Amino acid sequence: KPLFRSYHNLSEYDPNTLPSSKGMKVSIVVSEWNSNITFSLRDGAIKAMLDNGARKEDIRIYYVPGSFELTYAAAQLAKHEDIDAVIVLGSVIKGETPHFDFVCQGVTEGITRLNTEQDTPIIFGLLTTFDMPQAEARSGGILGNKGIECAIAAIKMIDFIWSLKK
Repeated sequence: KPLFRSYHNLSEYDPNTLPSSKGMKVSIVVSEWNSNITFSLRDGAIKAMLDNGARKEDIRIYYVPGSFELTYAAAQLAKHEDIDAVIVLGSVIKGETPHFDFVCQGVTEGITRLNTEQDTPIIFGLLTTFDMPQAEARSGGILGNKGIECAIAAIKMIDFIWSLKK
């Protein structure tokens, strides 16, 4: 079984160095596949946004069947919603077929492309793990919650964009 490379807690951040999320509008797209993992990521992202000043009505949640659909949903939200960022949350766990590789590569390349082709930051929250215990460790377990890390990234990227417009 692979060892954890780092015991960095994904939920740890210094709130004193973080811009307020007050006034920030964020859409979160959640894969329904591995919902025991992705719904925990969603809850972590929402909590982090609210803890840092966002209003509940400025956080919109959308669901897609699987992780591969995250890219399409993010593109549509960036195009049609009045939002400052999109957070995509999914979980792909390696199985016995190459499906894992195709999904992970496709979503990674898709989100990267979106981030270079349009103006709304798309935050990559796709867990790619070898097994369920690794996913659990990163969705509220011993290593924290990647959803919180994604919300912090969204806050920082929105603040970055806003600073360019000043």
